[in-house]
Amino acid sequence: MIDQSPVASRFAPTAAPRVLLIGATGTIGRATVRALVARGAEVVCFVRPRSDRDGGTGGGGGAGMLAGAQVRFGNVTDPASLARDGFCGERFDAVVSCLASRSGAPKDAWAVDHRANLNALDAAREAGAGTFVLLSAICVQRPLLAFQHAKRAFEAELMASGLTYAIVRPTAFFKSLSGQIERVRQGKPFLVFGDGELTACKPISDDDLGCFIAACVFDESRHNQVLPIGGPGPAITPKQQGEALFRLLGRSPKFKHVPVALLDGIIGGLALLGRVSPTLAEKAELARIGRYYATQSMLVLDPATDTYDADATPSTGSDTLFAYYERVLNGEATVERGEHSVF
Repeated sequence: MIDQSPVASRFAPTAAPRVLLIGATGTIGRATVRALVARGAEVVCFVRPRSDRDGGTGGGGGAGMLAGAQVRFGNVTDPASLARDGFCGERFDAVVSCLASRSGAPKDAWAVDHRANLNALDAAREAGAGTFVLLSAICVQRPLLAFQHAKRAFEAELMASGLTYAIVRPTAFFKSLSGQIERVRQGKPFLVFGDGELTACKPISDDDLGCFIAACVFDESRHNQVLPIGGPGPAITPKQQGEALFRLLGRSPKFKHVPVALLDGIIGGLALLGRVSPTLAEKAELARIGRYYATQSMLVLDPATDTYDADATPSTGSDTLFAYYERVLNGEATVERGEHSVF
């Protein structure tokens, strides 16, 4: 609900804010569109032509998963297309970016996580938008990878832009933690790195995250802040994820422990070969991404102790990972996995 006091809200009480959203065809983007529409915002989504990931918007403007929003087509990495085909010379109150590079490889990361968002920031200023809400990632707290550096670089640009901003850094997504459902269903062991308790996270569903992002357009208490956010309940380790899957299937837990040193060997070999092969160099970066998630918790990092703190990681929503596992196993939900999937 929008606070209607004249000081607390930038928007007129009776006017729906106009929001341009980029990155709308991913699962989180779609959830954010639904949440914005439900709050009464006038939403314009700028998507790739003939997208096959948006529930059928390829020529039907606002159909399918983006129902309730106007859909415009163009290239978000092209500033001219963004201005001409997306903003169309119109004024907007806010821009929401749910963009993320598909692979996390350096070239893709700097083109999308940084440059495309920077294009959108420039266009937002031209369109008179006073607010920019960014979907980032909690892993940028300890940036070791190209996509993390690209995200951090744009975060810095946004904070220095003069626009009102909200930078949302979610923890792990349900889809990222669902890659082993089928192998466990088939009777195979659940794979864990080390003892399965090297890391922990507070998984957040697309819908809960979409509602949180949408609220950042309206809620002044979230403005000009970096906002880490997780789902409900305590932090969960990979071992606990595996135990939950076996429990839901009525089976005794069976784990296969993978040493982190194995990943180090793979990364070293690919990096060496990558000196003469760009393809293998990219594979080395993807292996580094896998190692990062195998060894780093997706929780708030305490700068004083340089350790991850589950208690300091805020929670939102009501959807839990294990309830989602149950829905997937019952055929009531499907997993849309991205290119960062490790297994």
